[in-house]
Amino acid sequence: MNETVKRFIRVDHAGEYGAERIYAGQLAVLGRGPKGGLLRHMLEQETVHKHTFEKLMAERRARPTAMLPLWHVAGFALGALTAAMGEKAAMACTVAVEETIDEHYAAQRDRLGENETDLKDTIERFRLEELEHRDTGLEHGAEQAPAYKLLTGLIRFGCKAAIRISETV
Repeated sequence: MNETVKRFIRVDHAGEYGAERIYAGQLAVLGRGPKGGLLRHMLEQETVHKHTFEKLMAERRARPTAMLPLWHVAGFALGALTAAMGEKAAMACTVAVEETIDEHYAAQRDRLGENETDLKDTIERFRLEELEHRDTGLEHGAEQAPAYKLLTGLIRFGCKAAIRISETV
């Protein structure tokens, strides 16, 4: 289980890093508008998540993914692009990302053994915060974004691919 836990921590750090970059991209475009405060709040939560996994990586001697430079650029680009499409598209991005992370965290939580209670609790706490982000996106018109189903489907596909890649690379 030790290598599995290291893989979980590595991929979770990568995901939180990517989420932080997505919100940074959205803030670059929408930060001065009415959604700025909302986006900053979600970014702050993602930053706490990322720092938690950085600490866990050090404690568990887990290495980060080698893909961080790509996720740095890709996350910001995804956030900025969806924000440039409009507030509703930015919220659709949030919904797609957070739904994917919810599924990912729930699967990890269910796989962790009894000896990983602290990690299990951390993952569950973060999963619930990600669901709050998803709900926020829905409350702010995500489903009214142009081509909502196509947009969220593409983003979910990309997130799932990034998860798979970050688990091993």
